[in-house]
Amino acid sequence: MPLRLAILYLISVCGLVSAQSLPSIKHPTERGAKKVPSSQLSAVPLFREIGSQAGLTVSHISSREKYYVIESMSGGVGLFDCDNDGKLDIVMVNGSTVDRYKHGGDRLVTLWHQGDDFKFTDITEKAGLARKGWGMGIAVADFDNDGNLDLFVTGFGGNALYRNKGDCTFEDVTDKAGVRGGGLSTGAAWADYDRDGNVDLFVARYVHVDINNLPAPGSTKFCQFKGAPVQCGPWGMEGETDLLYHNRGDGTFEEVSKKAGVDDPEKYYGLGASWGDYDNDGWPDLFVADDATPNHLYHNNHDGTFTDQAMVEGVALNSEGQALGSMGVAWGDYDHSGQLSMFVTEFADQPNTLYKNRGAKFFEDVAMPSGLGAPSLPLVGWGTSFFDMANDGWLDLLIVNGHVYPQMDEIKGSAAYAQPMLLHQNLRNGTFRDVSREGGIADMPLQSRRGAAFGDIFNTGNIDVVVLNVGQPPSLLLNRNKSSNHRASFHLVGSKSNRAAVGARVTIRAGSVSQFDEVRGGGSYLSQNDLRLHFGLGCSTRMESVEIRWPNGKSDTLRDLGADRMYTVVEGSGVQKSELFNEVPSWLK
Repeated sequence: MPLRLAILYLISVCGLVSAQSLPSIKHPTERGAKKVPSSQLSAVPLFREIGSQAGLTVSHISSREKYYVIESMSGGVGLFDCDNDGKLDIVMVNGSTVDRYKHGGDRLVTLWHQGDDFKFTDITEKAGLARKGWGMGIAVADFDNDGNLDLFVTGFGGNALYRNKGDCTFEDVTDKAGVRGGGLSTGAAWADYDRDGNVDLFVARYVHVDINNLPAPGSTKFCQFKGAPVQCGPWGMEGETDLLYHNRGDGTFEEVSKKAGVDDPEKYYGLGASWGDYDNDGWPDLFVADDATPNHLYHNNHDGTFTDQAMVEGVALNSEGQALGSMGVAWGDYDHSGQLSMFVTEFADQPNTLYKNRGAKFFEDVAMPSGLGAPSLPLVGWGTSFFDMANDGWLDLLIVNGHVYPQMDEIKGSAAYAQPMLLHQNLRNGTFRDVSREGGIADMPLQSRRGAAFGDIFNTGNIDVVVLNVGQPPSLLLNRNKSSNHRASFHLVGSKSNRAAVGARVTIRAGSVSQFDEVRGGGSYLSQNDLRLHFGLGCSTRMESVEIRWPNGKSDTLRDLGADRMYTVVEGSGVQKSELFNEVPSWLK
């Protein structure tokens, strides 16, 4: 076989090729951006919904009518290993209703443990997750550096911090730690923003809600949508400030949002939140998605304070100068530029936003030219993440959707309350295409969905997704990728840095491509992705180098690691464990 044909064959089979090596590919905002031949793209994997089959049968709690804004916002889901057995467990907020909350509320979360049969068992009561209220969001980290992942839950009327005792049982340390908060808390995100070895906690808040004096649907102009009386808000409602808890290292936190400059005195309507080092200076910065108000991008000043750069750097508004209904958030280097870009899900009749990181402190809204904007226009977007669905080395996107107004089902020509999900394949030239039908996503029952958590749930080397369905049990979207592409994952353990390595960055080089990602405690829409970092390697069977920049700024470099393995790496000590991925269980085939 001639060399040129051999190279093209390898590209078509394995799918791992850098943007720089593809001829004549231009950024989508430039005229003449060329289409990458389909032969160079990996096949779209088929996703299968197996939630009830896997044992996820407890329902999220929500009112049918959604008369009040608080009833339409919940909630988050999460993936984390609660007993260090190497298998991901699943947690979901339970929600509530106004009437139920007035009578004491509901348990904030449900926790399912994954057994040896790859099925899940509800262990909420045994786990001691007893606090009641109105659950909204989830974020995970090891706040006390004891080697066990702890669970933070946001909610209306007070949050909860559950300290993991090591065997999937938890101690409620909310009040002792000083993180109860109040109001309507939504997105939460952990990061060691001052690099002292202890993770700190940011909490976004939404609107001020007086549970005993709720505005009636249709009562003002802010309580109508397309001529129908609906819940009031957020427009016309008073917002809430945000919170930042600095970890003292003794099991307690100090609320420092005002001192740090992230308290949001304008009281914008905060929802999704995520930390990411967007300027590559080694310090975590913070993005906050604000509903119907400008977003925040807090640049870390390296001295415990932050400067809001959102307007200057182009992420406060969209390209039309509008503040959108922003909900879910995802950082990712989708174009192999070496920079973190930001994807944000938006309200109906507004395109989901892709803020491309151009470097030099500048982002560009490329929602429409990227192909991500138009398919989202009829939908209300929530949970999302960049993820490599076919292990070809390029980040794809999945977005879950659902309206906030059930009354839209009575409005002719309006988008329905229950909506489809969107799956977008990365075309490697700065653009994406909607492959929801090819991937089986379009055939799944319509729901009004909120949170989405992404991770390799069964350790098969493919990224799966857990999705919260409002008022219903969650969905588990099994990734049935059958490509020959290789992959690797990294479980990082800090020694001098925080134990869960939240904020660490892993940069791998395999073949002609460099990729990187960061460990994040919280993201998507009020949800928690797998803390392990996953990389598709295409046809590469080895990684020439793996650089780990730990949260304290120091780095370790590993060389010549094989593909198709799960690595556990300890800061300063290298690889401690290396395991092959699992075969897909027979009942999942």
